[in-house]
Amino acid sequence: MASWQPDSINMMSITPKEMGPPGSQNSGCASTCLGTKHEPSLHDITLETEDAPSTPQPLSWFKLREYCRDAFSELFGTMILILFGDGVVAQVLLNHGQKGDYQSISWGWGLGVMLGVYASGTSGAHINPAVTFANCVFRGFPWRKLPVYALAQLLGAMCGAAIVYGNYKSAIDVFEGGPGIRTVPGYSTTATAGIFCTYPAEFMTKTGQFFSEFLASAVLMFMIFALKDDVNFGAGPLTPLALFFVIFGIGACFGWETGYAINLARDFGPRLVSYMLGYGSEVWKAGNYYFWIPMVAPFLGCTFGGWVYDVFLYSGLDSPINTPWMGIKRLLGPLHRKHVVLQNPV
Repeated sequence: MASWQPDSINMMSITPKEMGPPGSQNSGCASTCLGTKHEPSLHDITLETEDAPSTPQPLSWFKLREYCRDAFSELFGTMILILFGDGVVAQVLLNHGQKGDYQSISWGWGLGVMLGVYASGTSGAHINPAVTFANCVFRGFPWRKLPVYALAQLLGAMCGAAIVYGNYKSAIDVFEGGPGIRTVPGYSTTATAGIFCTYPAEFMTKTGQFFSEFLASAVLMFMIFALKDDVNFGAGPLTPLALFFVIFGIGACFGWETGYAINLARDFGPRLVSYMLGYGSEVWKAGNYYFWIPMVAPFLGCTFGGWVYDVFLYSGLDSPINTPWMGIKRLLGPLHRKHVVLQNPV
């Protein structure tokens, strides 16, 4: 913003015509009207400063939005994921399969991931705490952002589930047999809790439940790293579309036994919402307390899938796998970090 300089104004160049009648002028220019030299006063400086254009200051909301942009991005990306995913499950279930089948559910979840990634590109489009964790371990993503991303993803999933419930509430009342009746798979033949979170098939053992989620999560992370690796072909700007096919394939090939949650936020957030909406404690008890499997297995599965890709295929120096002792020295503390020398395995 330009500053006011008293010497830059030629007071005597102002003509009476320009100033108008004496009665129309303020007291600050009285001596100029009389044709005498006038020394600038503090009053003149104040008036000139007030009239000068100023640089617009950013609004407080702009500052907050910039500071929280990554969190907002993950929140809305995960919300979009749940809107499409839970939405397609609701539509298939509540009309007794007349408007879709299991393949429709695979399509819906694939679209949900693709559109969620498009919506959250500014933050890296993780929309999954296990994916964020794997990026922290293998791609140098800041650990301090892990809690922020995970919380945003959880809240986004809860918002998405609540919106789906509001949209299908009347249909749920009819399907369940009346308003206020809310049941869980394994406890009723008209259960609708499966709209919001995953429940295992009745024949699944605890080991089978864990391995199913572990395997699907490992495949997911392996393929994410492959799609983002430009040296190994990579998907570039088509990554969201490629992820659509990844999720569709996982659902079509590995989704029947446990519902392929592969995401803590996707499962725990809507499960918590269903509990608050009146589905009762059965949401935690069903499947012999299956609820903790989608909270733990995706972290282990994604970490394992990322590790396998980096060990056998990835040559980037940002991965600890490509440092001495496969990154173990990095974990030994600052005393050993000065001895770590990045090596290019190629």
